[in-house]
Amino acid sequence: MSILKIAIQKSGRLSESSRKLFEECGIKITNGSGSLKVIAGNFPVEILLLRDDDIPQYVEQQVADIGIVGENTVCEKKKDVDLLDQLGFAGCRLSLAIPKDEAYTGPEFFMNKKVATSYPVLLGEYFASGNINAEIEELSGSVEIAPGIGLADAICDIVSSGSTLITNGLREVETIMKSQAVMIANRNISGDKKKILEKLLFRMRAVRNARENKYILLNAPEVAVKDICRILPGMKSPTILPLAEKGWCSLHSVVKEDEFWERIDQLREAGAEGILVIPIEKMIL
Repeated sequence: MSILKIAIQKSGRLSESSRKLFEECGIKITNGSGSLKVIAGNFPVEILLLRDDDIPQYVEQQVADIGIVGENTVCEKKKDVDLLDQLGFAGCRLSLAIPKDEAYTGPEFFMNKKVATSYPVLLGEYFASGNINAEIEELSGSVEIAPGIGLADAICDIVSSGSTLITNGLREVETIMKSQAVMIANRNISGDKKKILEKLLFRMRAVRNARENKYILLNAPEVAVKDICRILPGMKSPTILPLAEKGWCSLHSVVKEDEFWERIDQLREAGAEGILVIPIEKMIL
């Protein structure tokens, strides 16, 4: 029987979110006394626990069939892999930052400056696109400390909340790219493994659709139903059920997470009452 090999980050935020995604997809994965290779008990996948920087190379060389890694790492490593899907977690950005007391006038600030980074390829492309002549100091870690010890004038690094920059007396001034977790794949996956991959992607998309939507139930007078239906189109159209009280209906629908509060305000203005909002566990489209 074929087994799909999946590379994920050994430890850290991406690792935790990847494991949670597998759990939500009904795939049981347990650690085996520090083992770097784990076989799922109820789905034909084998998990390889690796450094995130190494995942694109392992996928390209078919040591792993697919991998979950930051989009920034995929772009930096330039390996010959397919980007299958954006996974909607581990959002961050690759940004330039300078000492907080420095005056900043624009990207020309970096002309003839030394910039420390773990992303020399992406930073080099950014400077080349703006015709900026800057020296890139490549570091493998602890990039934020470089200006404070005189190693560089500025840095280019991954930023999530920005708290690490503040702690090190830096401020963010330019965003080079936005990133999130993505799934990458080897370009030569066999037919049997592709079938397993399709089942896995189906489960993952059902989980993501559920995260991105809310289920709404509300009561409304019949005269307001037409207006409310325009606000809540649902997946096709809202479900409308008569209430025991004459002249009133119950409407059930789905609303996107990022439109939620705007829709709620509109519903109230249209006459909706008793609005209930329920999380969706899985959503099959």
